[in-house]
Amino acid sequence: MIQRRLLLLCSVALVVPMGSAGAAAGKQPAARSRAPATPQTSAPLKNAEAVYVYAGISSSTGVTNTTPGGGLMAVQTVPKSQSGITRDYIAKQSPTSNPLTLIQNLPGVVSSGVDPFGASDQMGLSVRGMDQAELGFTFEGMPAADPISYVPLSSTIADTENIGRIDVAQGAPDLAAPLYNAVGGQISESLRDPSHKRGGLLDLAYGTSSLKREFIRLETGDIGNSGVRGFVSFSYQTAHNWRGPGGMQRYHVDAKFVKDWENGSRSALIVTFTRPTSTYLRPPTLAQWNTQGVNFNYSGKYSFGDTSYYGLVLHQRNSVIMTAPQDIKFGHGLSVHVAPFFSHYWGFGDGGTTLKENSIYQGNQYAGVLDLPYSRNGVATAATIDTYTQDTGGLNTYGEWKYGNNTLQFGDMYSYMNAVEGSGFQIADYNGNIASPTGASPIYTAFGQKLEQWDIHFLQQVNALYVMDTYKALHDRLTLSAGFKEAMVSRRVTQLIPGATYNTGDNKAEPLPQLSASFKITPHDQVFFDAYTAFRDPAAILTYVDTFNVATGKMNRSHSGNLSAEYSIGEELGYRHTGLVNVSAALFNYNMTNRQVSSTVFINGVATSASINAGGQTVRGAQLEVSLRPWHHFSPYMSGQYLHATMDNNFWTGTAMLPTAGKTAIKSPTFTGALGVSYDNGHFFGSYTMNYVGSQYSTFMNDEKVPSYFTANLSLGYRLPDVGFTKHPQIQLNLINMGNSGYLSGVSGVTPNAKTATAIGGAKVAGSAPTYFVGSGFAGVLGFTTGF
Repeated sequence: MIQRRLLLLCSVALVVPMGSAGAAAGKQPAARSRAPATPQTSAPLKNAEAVYVYAGISSSTGVTNTTPGGGLMAVQTVPKSQSGITRDYIAKQSPTSNPLTLIQNLPGVVSSGVDPFGASDQMGLSVRGMDQAELGFTFEGMPAADPISYVPLSSTIADTENIGRIDVAQGAPDLAAPLYNAVGGQISESLRDPSHKRGGLLDLAYGTSSLKREFIRLETGDIGNSGVRGFVSFSYQTAHNWRGPGGMQRYHVDAKFVKDWENGSRSALIVTFTRPTSTYLRPPTLAQWNTQGVNFNYSGKYSFGDTSYYGLVLHQRNSVIMTAPQDIKFGHGLSVHVAPFFSHYWGFGDGGTTLKENSIYQGNQYAGVLDLPYSRNGVATAATIDTYTQDTGGLNTYGEWKYGNNTLQFGDMYSYMNAVEGSGFQIADYNGNIASPTGASPIYTAFGQKLEQWDIHFLQQVNALYVMDTYKALHDRLTLSAGFKEAMVSRRVTQLIPGATYNTGDNKAEPLPQLSASFKITPHDQVFFDAYTAFRDPAAILTYVDTFNVATGKMNRSHSGNLSAEYSIGEELGYRHTGLVNVSAALFNYNMTNRQVSSTVFINGVATSASINAGGQTVRGAQLEVSLRPWHHFSPYMSGQYLHATMDNNFWTGTAMLPTAGKTAIKSPTFTGALGVSYDNGHFFGSYTMNYVGSQYSTFMNDEKVPSYFTANLSLGYRLPDVGFTKHPQIQLNLINMGNSGYLSGVSGVTPNAKTATAIGGAKVAGSAPTYFVGSGFAGVLGFTTGF
């Protein structure tokens, strides 16, 4: 009865496809749509431009209509909580989406997007209340988050058309993953494989906010008898901001080449390049939101002294990412996995400020009286320009030996990072223009030095040794695993600004044991248990350095005196059922020490990451996923989570102790959930999802919070017959955030208390206002896609 009601609701949402699919539905035998589910492998990703024929579905975008829940519930067998999405879902979303918005319907995931197209990394994400900086993020097996702030810069990684699958482990990270921050789980993104046939894909999309996007992918097919095949793609996207002035522009290239050897070995090379430029969206406080709503923006017109002019808040983060994983099989159960990786990030982030000619300091030293152009009464408007370069190289290698019922895995991961970051100033003219957003025309002190807020050199080395043994018994129905990793992180940071502590850093070595067990009750039913540990060093480069007020020379932020690593111990107990109906349920519990809360602070207008040690935390809850495999062309989906997360300790502000023990942890909504349904008869297709996020606190004292909210997205499309050289062309319409004109979607800047609070002992602690992400308004994207 419940299924019938759900399908009736879906039919209303997808009334056009329903009215046109009756005849087609009668052509497909019911037995075919009820074929047993098969675990997702790389095979469905290998021929994206070829004709797919799975359950009667043919497409050029990789949709096979085989994944339960319309692609929202990929079949999982690992002995831990894990959810995943495939091309069946990804291909039906807006091509502008990024991975963090694509996974928002999975259990426990809260995606705090700020633009409807998903093109901005200025957003929040949490899983089971754990912030995005506490989530490990891998791309094709390599670490893909910022190595210092741990923010998963997912929009710089890959275009949506090339993403084959995304998995979210809500608790335990993979022991062999090259991660050192995954206390809250792991997100794993992988590309589709190149096609064996020569061809390509063209995708054109246009939408609201003057969105324009062009994408093309060229496939080599099998190159002679070499066994090598690959693809290269290019995309260009531009759009105006949905609120306020400014916009974004993005150039992106993906390339992947693979070779499958006769003995089952495999070699691959993956390269991506991104050049995105955008203007920030202004995060409001609750008071500013209540007063101005979506009109609290950066200024569109410049007036002298206006530091909120949008021309002063440009942002660009360029990237080149490479990895070359090699899976080598020697026979007799022996194999080796070798994965070198390299990433190069460079760019800038600007913010507006003012400078007084006779009151400017370089650190704590007076910079002298400066004769600044475009000044009035000794005051000039300037852009604070934060420039950075990060280079990270590493190697993740492990061997595997399968002997009888045992599989032994042992390996090592090493990475080295070199980062340089400076923050200078550049004068704005009387129209608000600056000569170079990259800081090529800086201001100098009266003594000939470049005027800077900070001049930082950050070195990091990570080495992790790990070993795991897996034993299978009872005809592979019982699987037992135990593993251990020793992770060692060394950091050295120098700050060259006068008055600052010159050399800071730390060295850590953390033991990380894991164990798991799973049992197949039947071929379709599985129970599992896992216990795991994880840790991460404090995030944010400013955690390690002193900063000064450029107008007074006084220190406004000192380097952290508490660099203790965040450490978590967790357990999960779960059950899965696969078939026509698919169910995944889990109970979870974990305890954390030295919880490192990531926050955004503004220093002279520049948005900068900061880390706050919130002490211990206890997290308990339950999650559930339910879906159907395609049934009369429909695939419903439902997910939900109950979460109870509390702080274990009182919070020290630096001057007083706030009574926070027992308070609800920030960014931890009690209830989250999603409903979805997909329809696909081979010609007409569509999907509808509705997401609910409960209220979540933004302060440790629980005196301010984000209200609960709903969002809903709809996609509709039609696949046309082949015309000339085109293969399975299609038209697709995506309606994003229907019925919502802006809302608070998450917490950007965390504070201990928003209102004046009474500390232990009776002292009064003044409040400071948190800032928030503003969820996007409605948007529409119309696209045309064809293979060739």
